[in-house]
Amino acid sequence: MKPFDYISAQSVDEAHAALAEHGSDASILAGGTDLLIEWRRPVGKTPRVVVDISHIQDLKGIVVNDGMVLLKPLTTHTEIMTSTVIREGAPFLTSAASNIGAPQIRNRGTVGGNIMNAATCADTVPPLIALGATVTLESKAGLRRMDLVNLYVKPYHTNARPEEVLTEIRFAKLPPRTRSSFIKLGRRNALAISRLSVAVTLTEDENGKIIDARIVPGAAFPVWRRVTEAEHMLIGEKASSPLFAACGRKISEMMIAQSGRRWSTEYKEPVIAVLVRRALERCASLDAVPNGVGL
Repeated sequence: MKPFDYISAQSVDEAHAALAEHGSDASILAGGTDLLIEWRRPVGKTPRVVVDISHIQDLKGIVVNDGMVLLKPLTTHTEIMTSTVIREGAPFLTSAASNIGAPQIRNRGTVGGNIMNAATCADTVPPLIALGATVTLESKAGLRRMDLVNLYVKPYHTNARPEEVLTEIRFAKLPPRTRSSFIKLGRRNALAISRLSVAVTLTEDENGKIIDARIVPGAAFPVWRRVTEAEHMLIGEKASSPLFAACGRKISEMMIAQSGRRWSTEYKEPVIAVLVRRALERCASLDAVPNGVGL
């Protein structure tokens, strides 16, 4: 690892000042579970200045306000998976957090780091996009709010400016009659980076017809997005495995149309279709696996 200057920010204002001074020469350190590995690589790019925000108390915690969940960026994956607020209001986010790394990683890694690192395999991002989450970016110049889905430009690149800090993630609790599911597929059953994942919500009316559906695959597209072309196939229909299988195939087609064919396509093409079908089946209680459980 190359030498760098280290600044330990004790408040958001101190972080803003450091980033305003050093700009693109600075890098923000939160949990560090991704960045420290990158910096130690022989070809890794080490910043000239590291601004450590991990001690800023205002950036920690989970708060509920008028049905909205305010998730602060330094909240760890362990805190998410053990939060009653998240378990009741967004159970598939609980599942996503519980599938990240080992206990040591979950104890240290943060949701803000998972979001801002912008790796396509990030596990918390698909459920947050399915929830319609918004993010707040702040700097000395002011703040910007945007839908999380619009934050991403391409893998490992976001719309955040060098002087901005992520200060809040906000989303509404899932409404009544809405169920959710997150499925992750890795090379192993634990301690694995996602090869593919999918986050799904499904809302049915009192007659069993689907009135809302949200499907967000992970590691399938260059950047995350809801696959509305497949979601529309479900609206007004009653849950069934054949319907969900057709929806999965549609997402597989969309993945290939956008990403093209490459060495991994032969594997991913059928697998993403099956993951989508299974996630939808769990939401509709057509699968014996409990709702919200990953893998």
